[in-house]
Amino acid sequence: MIDWQSASVLVTGGTGSFGRKFAEVMLAEYQPRKLIVYSRDEWKQHDMRCNGFDHPSMRYFIGDVRDRDRLRRAMRDVDVVIHAAALKQVPACEYNPMEAVATNIQGAGNIIDAALDTGVSHVMALSTDKATAPLNLYGATKLVAEKLFVHGNNYSDDPPTFFSCVRYGNVLGSRGSVLPLFEEQRNNGTVKITDARMTRFWMTMEQGVRFVISCMEGMRGGEVFTPKLPSMKVVDLARLVAPDSRIEYVGIRPGEKLHESLISEEEARCSVDYGDRYIMLPVDRPQVVAHWKKQGNTLPEGFAYSSDSNEFWLSAAQMQEMIDAANGLCPA
Repeated sequence: MIDWQSASVLVTGGTGSFGRKFAEVMLAEYQPRKLIVYSRDEWKQHDMRCNGFDHPSMRYFIGDVRDRDRLRRAMRDVDVVIHAAALKQVPACEYNPMEAVATNIQGAGNIIDAALDTGVSHVMALSTDKATAPLNLYGATKLVAEKLFVHGNNYSDDPPTFFSCVRYGNVLGSRGSVLPLFEEQRNNGTVKITDARMTRFWMTMEQGVRFVISCMEGMRGGEVFTPKLPSMKVVDLARLVAPDSRIEYVGIRPGEKLHESLISEEEARCSVDYGDRYIMLPVDRPQVVAHWKKQGNTLPEGFAYSSDSNEFWLSAAQMQEMIDAANGLCPA
C-alpha cells in the first residue's frame, strides 16, 4: 500500500492527456508530498502551470526518457513513478521506426535503470491494447516495453523496486482519439470510417487514471493489469457524434486491426479474473503468482479478451454519458 500523502510522485509524459488528469486527481484527493511532471515540451509545462497546475507541491522537469542521467536526477528522493511518455501515433512510428524504438524501448530501459539506481519503490508503466499480438511497430515496441518492466523486477534488491504495467484500450477525448476527430469532421458533413465492422474497447481518461492508481496500490511486481471495458462499433460512435453526417468508408490503414484484443488466448493461460480486472501474472515470480491465484479465478481454456467477443457492449445512451464525461460535462 502506498502512503500517497508522504510520497514523492513523478509522471513521465506528464503534460499529456493522462498526466494532466492524473495530476488533477492526485492534487484533489491524494495530496502527495511532491508531484513531479517530467516531459520534453517547455511550452506545455508553462501552459499546464498557468492553467491550474501551480500547486506548491508541483515540480516541472524538462527532460526526455531517452536521457538516463536526467532521469536519475529527476528521480532523486522519488517514491513512485508513472511512466506515461511514449511515441504512440501508429503512422509516425511506422515511418520513424528507430525513433519509436529509442523512446518506447530504450526509454523504458532508462526508466528501469534510473528507478533502481535511485531507490524508487513503485513503478507503473502504461501500455496499450496494441501490445497484444502486435500488428504495427507501435504495438511491438510497447510489448517489448512491457517485458522490460515485468522482468525489471529481477534486478531489484532490498528494499525492492516493484515494476508493473497497465494495459488498456481507447481513451475517449485523449490526444489521437477518434472522438475529437469525428467532432471535427462533422463540421464538413462527412465522417470517415475505415471499416463498418470495426470494434474497440472504450474508457474515459478519469477511469484510466483511477484504474492506474488502484493497480499501484495493490501491485506486487511483474503484473500486467487490464480493466474490464465495454465495446462499441466505431461506426456506431460516429453515428452518435455526427448523426446528420454522411459516412465514408476508406479502408483499414496499414498496421490497423479490425478488432482490438487486451488479452490473447496464450496470455490468458497465465492470467486471473479479479473482479473488475484481469491480471496477467509473471510466471518467473512464484510468490506473486501464488498471491493472485488465491484471490482471483483462473480463466477458462480458450479465453481471449477481444473487443468483438466482449460481453459488455455500450448502448448509445451509455456512450453519450462517456462522451459527456470526456468533454467535462458530467462526472465519469
